[in-house]
Amino acid sequence: MTIEVFLRLLKQHILWFILIPCLTAATAFWATRNEAKVYKSQATLYTGLVSRYSLLSDRNSAFQDRSASAFDNILTTLNSRETLLQIGIGLLTDHLRLRQPDSLVLGNAGFQKLHKAITPGWENLYYIAADSALLHITIDSLAKTPTDNPIKTLLLKSDSYYSIQHLGDNIKGSARKNTNDVLLMEYESDDPAVSQRTLHYAIEFLNKRYSTLKTSETNSVIGYYEAKLEKAKAKLAQAEADLRAFSEKHQVLDYDEEARNVASSREALKGEYNQELMRKNAAKAALDALNGRMGQQGSIREANNDLAEKQKKLTEAENKLANARAYGQPQSVITQLQANVKQASEDLKVSAQKYDAAANSNDAIPAQTMANDRLTKSLEYEESTARLELYQKRMDDYAAKTNEYGPLGSQLRQLNRNLSVAEKEYLDLIQNVDQSRTRRQDVTIGGTLEILDAPDFPLQPLPSKRFQLISIGLGVGIFIALLLTALRFWLDKRIQSPEQAEAMIGMPVTALFPTVRKPKVFTRATLASRSMFEQLLNAINIEVSQNVSKPYPPVITLFSIRSKQGKTWIANGLIQLYENADQKVAYCYPRAAANEQRELRHGVTYFPYTIRPDFMNVTGVDYLVDYNQGFDSSQFDRIILELPALINNQIPVYLLKSSALSLLIIDANSPWARAEKQLLSMYVRVTNQPILTVLNRVEGNYVDVPRKADVVQNPIAPEHSLQSQRNVH
Repeated sequence: MTIEVFLRLLKQHILWFILIPCLTAATAFWATRNEAKVYKSQATLYTGLVSRYSLLSDRNSAFQDRSASAFDNILTTLNSRETLLQIGIGLLTDHLRLRQPDSLVLGNAGFQKLHKAITPGWENLYYIAADSALLHITIDSLAKTPTDNPIKTLLLKSDSYYSIQHLGDNIKGSARKNTNDVLLMEYESDDPAVSQRTLHYAIEFLNKRYSTLKTSETNSVIGYYEAKLEKAKAKLAQAEADLRAFSEKHQVLDYDEEARNVASSREALKGEYNQELMRKNAAKAALDALNGRMGQQGSIREANNDLAEKQKKLTEAENKLANARAYGQPQSVITQLQANVKQASEDLKVSAQKYDAAANSNDAIPAQTMANDRLTKSLEYEESTARLELYQKRMDDYAAKTNEYGPLGSQLRQLNRNLSVAEKEYLDLIQNVDQSRTRRQDVTIGGTLEILDAPDFPLQPLPSKRFQLISIGLGVGIFIALLLTALRFWLDKRIQSPEQAEAMIGMPVTALFPTVRKPKVFTRATLASRSMFEQLLNAINIEVSQNVSKPYPPVITLFSIRSKQGKTWIANGLIQLYENADQKVAYCYPRAAANEQRELRHGVTYFPYTIRPDFMNVTGVDYLVDYNQGFDSSQFDRIILELPALINNQIPVYLLKSSALSLLIIDANSPWARAEKQLLSMYVRVTNQPILTVLNRVEGNYVDVPRKADVVQNPIAPEHSLQSQRNVH
């Protein structure tokens, strides 16, 4: 929507913008005719949420500002139901003690209203008014009883000074000057004394409840940490007991030191064992060597024995030879004995050589020496074997000790770790308990709100809001008028402007005609329509002159989607211009009455035609007009053909082929929806001629009105066209 369209809409609905704001402003004026005076009391409190020095200030290297949430907590406490109830009880206690109105406590109007609220049967409240503490307890008890009573009604259900609903709506708290260090409190009522006393009790009970809540907050934290501390202490004691039982069971004073000693002793024992093993092996090797030498001594003795035996055999052989010679044995025997002696002599020589070789070797040792050395080495070997057995036993003991210390180390580390964890947890909890107790002490010292400015007694009422409410009512009325105008614009499917028509129809608008109610009277509308007819005629002549393919005379077709769009009025205007130009025009239009016949007026021939069932098959204007009317197209310069509304009639498909151009007539006040778009689309498909769009009965603001000097001031249409645009086709 453009600014121009918006301004035209405002002009069309100017009556709404006058009546509705006046109505809403008058309603606000009437509603505020008995407006009561309002008195506002104010007070300021120092919260210290940002800049207050506390016990914890020196412990924090960087101050953490939590003032936003803390300030919200203060306001939440102020607006809580219990706080508001206590404020109402305190205020009601003061007012019930009065025997007569007091301008510093309760005015006359409030006094009378209160005494009317105390129904018969509850007058005993006045008799205990002397004891304010007893009266306060009694009111508090009555407010919390399950049954109804006047006190409970005043505090919970009414709209009195004491109602929690009334107090919650009127007690206001906010930060002052963008800082959360100062709380500004305000309260408004129609009694200045009530405003001051209400704010006084609000500060008193806010301080009490806020301090109590902060203290209870720290108490719960301290209780939590103290319970955790007791559990941690028991856990630490259990860990120490487990470690002590482990040491007593395994006789371990210092596991790490003893493990190191066992490892070093085991390594030293292994070294000694290896040394002793080497000594044993050395003694065994020496003993084996001596045994070998002793074997060599046996071979000498064997050679000596063999030599003696060979000597003995040689002696026996010589003795036998000598006896044989002496006794004169046969020569064969002697020869045999001589051979034996010779053989024995050779054997002796061989034995002598063996003995000499064994007795004269380089490593030959005396037997006594070898025997002594063998005895020494045997003793050394036996000693080493005994020592190795002892070393092996000690090594087995160390292995068993090592196997025992392996799992003990894992258990001991676990016990020490449990002890360390329990000790750390215990120390951390001690620190948390200390911090919580410090926090509680800090809340106890600085947990209250300090009064900077006590509630003042308002001497003058606030300025009246009546003018402001009337202005608001006026604005609301304007808004309602705008809303209704917008709704009507969005819901109205009618064409509101030429721009909207072009957007909805999809064709440019050639001519705009205003609403002409008095055609023969010279007005702005007649002047604008006269000028627009001239422009439309120019557009028609241009299109006709360029369309040389159509037969002469050119047929100008006027059609509309719906009826009552102004086709006849547009046709009469064009006929008037053609008549002034001395051109013969034939005007063919649908017959409205059965008695209508051909008529000649002012040089224009009117041909009414009947809409027949085969209207869609009509091929020419001469076939459309009745034969007895004597229609001859060659007698005319222009033929103006008006078609019936397409919404409820057939489209003459073949007749449109011979038409030079078409004029689409649309009433600006008629709707343009899906049916209209569909029918226009079909019309465009069946014709190949130019279509000029004419928007009829447009508001005067959209139509350019020429100056009076630019046009001739005479009626624009013949007598047939003097009908209203609403009544023509």
